[in-house]
Order: sequence, then C-alpha cells, then structure tokens
Amino acid sequence: MKLKYLLPVGLVLAFAGIVHADAPAPARPNIILIIADDLGAEDVGAYGNKGVHTPNLDQLARDGMRFTRAFNTCSSCSPSRSSIITGRYPHSTGAEWLHLPLPKEQVTFVEKLKAAGYWTVQSGKWHLGNNVKDRFDSVGENRLAKGVKNDSSGCQGWIPALQERPKDKPFFCWFASHDPHRPYFEGTLAVPHKPEETEVPPFLPDVPPTRKDLAMYYDEIGRLDGYVGGVIAELKRQGVLDNTVIFFITDNGRPFPRCKTSVYDSGIQSPFMARWPGHIKPGSVCASLTSSTDLAPTILELAGLPAAPTFQGKSITRLLADPTASVHEQLFAEHNWHDYSAFERSVRTKQFKYIRNFWPDLPGTPPADAVASITFQEMRRLLDAGKLTPIQTACFIKPRPEEELYDVTADPQELNNLAGDPQFAAPLKEMRAALEQWRKDTADSIPAPRPPDQFSRETGKSLPGCKPGNPPKHP
Repeated sequence: MKLKYLLPVGLVLAFAGIVHADAPAPARPNIILIIADDLGAEDVGAYGNKGVHTPNLDQLARDGMRFTRAFNTCSSCSPSRSSIITGRYPHSTGAEWLHLPLPKEQVTFVEKLKAAGYWTVQSGKWHLGNNVKDRFDSVGENRLAKGVKNDSSGCQGWIPALQERPKDKPFFCWFASHDPHRPYFEGTLAVPHKPEETEVPPFLPDVPPTRKDLAMYYDEIGRLDGYVGGVIAELKRQGVLDNTVIFFITDNGRPFPRCKTSVYDSGIQSPFMARWPGHIKPGSVCASLTSSTDLAPTILELAGLPAAPTFQGKSITRLLADPTASVHEQLFAEHNWHDYSAFERSVRTKQFKYIRNFWPDLPGTPPADAVASITFQEMRRLLDAGKLTPIQTACFIKPRPEEELYDVTADPQELNNLAGDPQFAAPLKEMRAALEQWRKDTADSIPAPRPPDQFSRETGKSLPGCKPGNPPKHP
C-alpha cells in the first residue's frame, strides 16, 4: 500500500508517545459523522441496489472506503445512537430500550473532543434524552434559513451549522437525519422512484403494496442523499474538505418486516463509508467485521486522543490504512423493548450468525409504524389467504425457535436455520458459548418483569392506556 494512504506520520508517532517536544503539532482533522435513520445496508447504490438513486453516497464510496461487514449493536433507533456515542453495548449504557434517555454518568467521545479544543455540534434527529446535550457546544434540530420550509428531513440545519462554526477550531459534527424513517408521503422527491424498479427481498411478498412502500422509502433515501452531497459541496467551498474525515452510517435497518428491530443482518447491518482525502485510498473496500461501538475510539484516535476506558469497541484506524487488516473475530448484537416486548441476542462471525430468542413465545413483530404500513397489512391479508411463503410468515410465527444458526456466506438472507442440523453442531456449540461469555462479561440480564407491549401487534395502533414515546418502567 502506498505511503500516502497511511495515517499521518505525526499522528502515528503521537499515539506512540514519541513526538519530539520541538516538533510542530500535526493538524487535527475535522470530523463529520452522518447518521441515517432506518436505512438498510442493501438500499444504497454503492452496495448493489440498482433501483435506488444515491449518486452522492455512491460518490462518497468511490472517494473513500466502503465497509461490507459493518454492523450496529442494536436495530432500534435511540439504543443504537446511545451505543454509537458511548462506544458501549446498549444494555451497558442503561438506555437499551427505545426512548430511554442516555444516563448522565455515561462517558461519550464528544466531551473528549470538546475538552481537547474541538467545536462540537449536533444537528438533526437527537433521540438521546436531555442528560448529555451539554456534551456538545451546540444542539439543534434545524437551523433553517429565512424563507426555507421545513421538509421534516432533519438535514436542513447541516449546512448552516458548518457556516456558523468558529473558524479557529477543528470541528466535529453529529449530523443525524430523520430520513428514511416512517411515515412516508408522496412528493418527497420531484422525480420519485418507480415501484417497478424497487428490489424486493425474498422475505417480503412481491406485490404492488410492497413495491409502492419501498418506492416511497427510496424517495426519502434520495432526499438524504442530496443533503450528503450538499455537505461535501459546502466543505469544498470552505476549503476544508481535504482535512475533514466523513463517516456515514445508519442506526438500524429498513423499517419493514424482518428488518428493523430484528437481529438478522437486514436489521443490524449498516452501510458504512469513510472518506479522508490523502489518507484513505479512493474506491477501497473493507470486508473486515466492524461494530458501531468502534466509532467512538476511532474518532478519538483520529483526533490524537486516547480511548476512554469505558469503551467496549475497538479503534478501526488500522483498517482505514489497510482494509485487509482485522479487528474483530466476532460481533454481538441485541434487541430489547421497542414498542413491543422482546429480548434477543446474537453473535456473528464472517461465516456464521447465531441468534438466541429468550422469549420464543413472542412473534418477531416489526416496529409499530411498520406494522401499520401497507406492506405489513398486505402480508396479514396474504397470510389469511395462505399465499405467503414460509420465510414470509416469519414475523407471525409463535413460538419461534429458541436458537437460530445461519451460514451467512452461503445464505446471506438467513433463510435456512441450521440450528437443528447435526452437521453444524460444532459451530452451534462454539457460538452459543461465545454469546454466553459475552453476556457474562458485559453483565447482560433479562428484565423482570417482562415489559408490556404498547401497540397492537396486528394493527400497530396504540393500546389503551399507553402513551407513545413513553417506554415502560425500566427495572
């Protein structure tokens, strides 16, 4: 690998603690983290989807590195974000359920940057509670220019935040979109996606309501893509693009059945890209396993700062220089309360995925907004008519198997459960043990009593006495 794609020599030496006292301090890079809301890894053009139009994200991949085995620790909005900002698994943050605020005692990487002289700004979707807003110099949903109508994307304040930043400090931006979260509406894009061009996964029925739903989902992805392009253009206009690291990630998978709130790859795998001119080789692809907990130590290392001892992730800066390197042999994920009661855990290697369903009497119901969608309601009708394939009935079945094992190299959609196959007894035993050790190491416990559902599993409507946005009492 050419030397120019390695991390800056001064920065590497600083990590080793051997920079000479008289040596000039290396320029610290600006850092931007862009977080999509409910975007599946397979729903970006750079990841092979030919039906969705994402020219700016595709260019981001061409200009930097695209990760093909990047995973979130959870397929649920606020727990995933809490995990990203603390570098910890959701159950280790105390905010593992949807809508739980991140506790004030949790350490985030943002205050470390702020204390080291970075200007830190958050713009767009927050969803972390009020306890840690002080970690940023500035927090705001949107900073709309005069006369600009709010389009509900959460992205309209991104460019104003860059324009209003102090020019004498390096900056860190947490840019969080509301796109492509439900609900969806007609007219999001001037030129909408065509339902017939959408790509329907095998676990969803290929029928007109599904394709219409996917097309409107694609439209919100397209709107987000435009804002990503605007950020890059603004950085270029200000002359700071070359010294800015851009990360793009999602909080969880698409809000469709068997995706969001599941621990299948369709729920936890993330489109993950990194761009840093002169340091990350353009067009590079990394197939190493990476976790969203890795962002916190990585960002601090790029800023020349040590990782906090509370972090459970690992820095992946070595992958930015050498995409063939390895940081993880196993990755872990979890699913907890999100509209409905749930408790699932998983471990993944490059070849296998093991899932443990601790409450198998509960079906794998998607989030309430997905239950209310035209896709799920059509699936209910087809189920009653006996017209769904076995894999398409997965979110209705109860009891579910307590254990699931998939060969994700041969079966990337995780359609063939091998847990009962004697030929795979060895990997099943190995991964079962790995999961139990991880649970022990991270003090993972099953909540008691079991938190109740807040919505109907058939219609997605709020149950009597339940107020959306307020989670059950946390044990």
